Amino acid sequence: MRFEGTQDYVATDDLKVAVNAAVTLRRPLLVKGEPGTGKTVLAYEIAKAVDAPLIEWNVKSTTKAHQGLYEYDAVARLRDGQLGDERVHDISNYIRKGKLWEAFTAPKTPVLLIDEIDKADIEFPNDLLQELDRMEFHVYETGETIRAAERPIVVITSNNEKDLPDAFLRRCFFHYIAFPDRDTMVDIIEVHFPGIQKLLVKKAMDIFYDVRDVPGLKKKPSTSELLDWLKLLLHEDMPLDVLQSQDPSKAIPPLHGALLKNEQDIMLFERLAFMSRRQGGK
Repeated sequence: MRFEGTQDYVATDDLKVAVNAAVTLRRPLLVKGEPGTGKTVLAYEIAKAVDAPLIEWNVKSTTKAHQGLYEYDAVARLRDGQLGDERVHDISNYIRKGKLWEAFTAPKTPVLLIDEIDKADIEFPNDLLQELDRMEFHVYETGETIRAAERPIVVITSNNEKDLPDAFLRRCFFHYIAFPDRDTMVDIIEVHFPGIQKLLVKKAMDIFYDVRDVPGLKKKPSTSELLDWLKLLLHEDMPLDVLQSQDPSKAIPPLHGALLKNEQDIMLFERLAFMSRRQGGK
């Protein structure tokens, strides 16, 4: 199989190469990039492109690696034993399968998404090394070994919040999704808003990239936020002259809540507008 992107996902040439290389090597594809650059959606689109089921494991700060394998509910078994429940004699009734178990035993080779792996404890990736490498693990309570008949396609995303261990990185094929350039962004917008007015896109993108280039910005707006902003501009039927205005008092973009997501950045733009007005009045 070869991944060439989908009609709903604009994949750059280097991203296509990375996906196909990871699939060929059957190594996990580790994807990094700014939030909102389509890391998580990539797994959905790979699954769609190859007609494979998607198994999604959303990692949180409290997630432990063994939860991806299985969990043994000893408390439930103890309670059932006290109540005289016949289920207590079969320990497998108290084994809860994790996402890796599901992926290893799926009837059709799945795409396994391990989303935002860097949210978990630093030991989390190390604790999965052997299982991801050998594609098998042992269930001590039942004595069985769960082994993948065929290696699933594994996509792992990271927002680069913390460094991942070298031993883990060695087992992955790595790709960094760079922020889209203007040409790629135009293609992405066209996918989401077919036939959108080109002048509106140009003016909106001028403002969007200018906002991203402002020094001192705490959180740069992402692709998903640009799409939200465009949706609002279309819904409000925003006149083009509002976007074309060069009035320094309009330094904050219209409907800026879609682009600026914290008070520090809004205050920064308010200060810039104030300074522009003062300089313009001299």
